[in-house]
Amino acid sequence: MLLSTTYFGPVQWYSLLSHCTGSRVYVEACESFRKQTFRNRCVIATANGTQALTVPVTHGESLQIKDMQISDHGNWRHLHWQALLTAYGESAFFEYYQDDIRPFFIDEGPSSPVRMKYLLDYNQATAELMCRLLDLDIMFDFTEKFVPSEELPETPDYRTLISPKTKSLSSILPVKPYYQVYRERHGFLPGLSILDLLFNEGPEAIRYLL
Repeated sequence: MLLSTTYFGPVQWYSLLSHCTGSRVYVEACESFRKQTFRNRCVIATANGTQALTVPVTHGESLQIKDMQISDHGNWRHLHWQALLTAYGESAFFEYYQDDIRPFFIDEGPSSPVRMKYLLDYNQATAELMCRLLDLDIMFDFTEKFVPSEELPETPDYRTLISPKTKSLSSILPVKPYYQVYRERHGFLPGLSILDLLFNEGPEAIRYLL
């Protein structure tokens, strides 16, 4: 299976992973960076509806995703953490998982992922953490060159499908309703970050994905 990198990717991204337990999954490292995608954006549920959290990036001459560097512009880490606290602080499992998530936004020492320079490495660290918390046994590899979809007839290619720009994504990769903090106000909101599922369902999240 071939996937694009994601920033705390949507539930659909992890639903695909859940069917690859014990298998090797490739994350595209050599494609050109695309704006307004899950590569540097996740979507959460708030009291006012959905909110996109975007990681600002910078680059030199290369536009390959592996060369995109994380920018410190706008104090975004603090803003993202505060948004998560506000949106999910009262959810059933936020307190249970917050110590695992916080180092991606608050510098807690030399090994803190908040110090990572490249978007691809940072995203990969989020994916590996989510797989550990979800008890998913996935072996990840980065691609070494870009290969168009038409040249990969034997490889399931989801690089462009898992995108906020894909119309009716939920009809292609259905998401069954699960409990959400603001469901009574907004109805069920599909296509949210895996963090939404984790904070609301906790250890039952893996059963939901499977």
